[in-house]
Amino acid sequence: MATTINELRAKRAQAWEAAKNFLESHRTEKGILSAEDDATYTRMEQDIDALGKEIKRLERQQEIENELNRPTSQPITAKPSANVGDIPVGKHGTKSKEYSAAFWNMIRSRNLTPDVVNVLQVGIDADGGYLVPQEFEKTLIDALAEENLVRKLAHVITTDTGDKVIPMVKNHGTASWMDENALVPESDDEFDQISVGAHKLGTFIKVSDELMSDSAFDIADYIAKEFARRMGAKEEEAFFIGNGTKKPTGILADTDGADVGVTLNSAAITADSLIDLFYSLRAPYRRNAVWIMNDSSVKAIRKLKDKNDQYLWQTALTAGTPDTILNRPVYTSPYVPEVAAGNKVMIFGDLQYYWIVDRQGRVFKRLNELFATSGQVGFMTTQRVDGKMVLPEAVKVMQVKGSSGSSGS
Repeated sequence: MATTINELRAKRAQAWEAAKNFLESHRTEKGILSAEDDATYTRMEQDIDALGKEIKRLERQQEIENELNRPTSQPITAKPSANVGDIPVGKHGTKSKEYSAAFWNMIRSRNLTPDVVNVLQVGIDADGGYLVPQEFEKTLIDALAEENLVRKLAHVITTDTGDKVIPMVKNHGTASWMDENALVPESDDEFDQISVGAHKLGTFIKVSDELMSDSAFDIADYIAKEFARRMGAKEEEAFFIGNGTKKPTGILADTDGADVGVTLNSAAITADSLIDLFYSLRAPYRRNAVWIMNDSSVKAIRKLKDKNDQYLWQTALTAGTPDTILNRPVYTSPYVPEVAAGNKVMIFGDLQYYWIVDRQGRVFKRLNELFATSGQVGFMTTQRVDGKMVLPEAVKVMQVKGSSGSSGS
């Protein structure tokens, strides 16, 4: 598998070099391509994109296979202890095996036994649903991260309480030169705080009675993946363009979002504008900074060169690493707007300064009667989450001059 991935990466790199050479050799005196040559170059780019997607699929397949091949238990290396006090205490609450078994019995069965109901009491939520078992919660969070780019890059914390107050230094004090024996001037740090709350996000799915009773149907895997797909997509959209009303405040929000680093006078990204955006971010934040843009922006950027006639876009040769611009990783998301008047079209910065706060656990409800006449069972899940830039200067965005676009919606 690893050999195949490396071979595909090498093939992709060769295709990219061929595309660059074609671009160089077929430009007209005005520096543009004819319609026929542009169509050929576009097909070459499509082949490169297809190779990139296949590499990602194989990498994900390899991760799954590695996970499945892990041993299900660890060998005993220590001597058994005769003292009862030395026996590790079992997991309790939603972490326990009993709770997990009862939870999945509840998912599959319409008629719960008193024993199952009693075990589930430890995980009853205020709204009448059941908190998911912790092991499944971890699976769901991992799945959300897979579906959600921002969760991979941002700082994520969990809280069981209400609003999370985040202290921060607004302005730092400074040192001063002074005369001999003079008093040291005061220069205090100025502190501020940001409050991050929680917004409710939910969805439900329907499963037929036949599938529910089919032991070969992995309902846990299905629910995790389907809920992750829906919740992850909605989260990512809000983390980019949410306006803070009934949803998180996005990175591209007009209020409390990231700072604008570069403003384009026209709907055309240039090499100079990328370099300007890069250096609009202070050096300490550039060390961990990433680029995020729409797929449609990638095509234009792949053709750009710096003043040394070097392409800004560099394809990755190592498995599991993204392509780069100016040696910083590039990611894409459909929720970053396309290049058009008024839109914020590109992000560059350290997303560890975008905080995501998950409150409590995710809650399931089983809806037995609502779809009973159609031979189906409904499952509803809700979660409470918020997101906000805690230090706007750590992330810069590129905006196209013009009327107000889709940012902050």
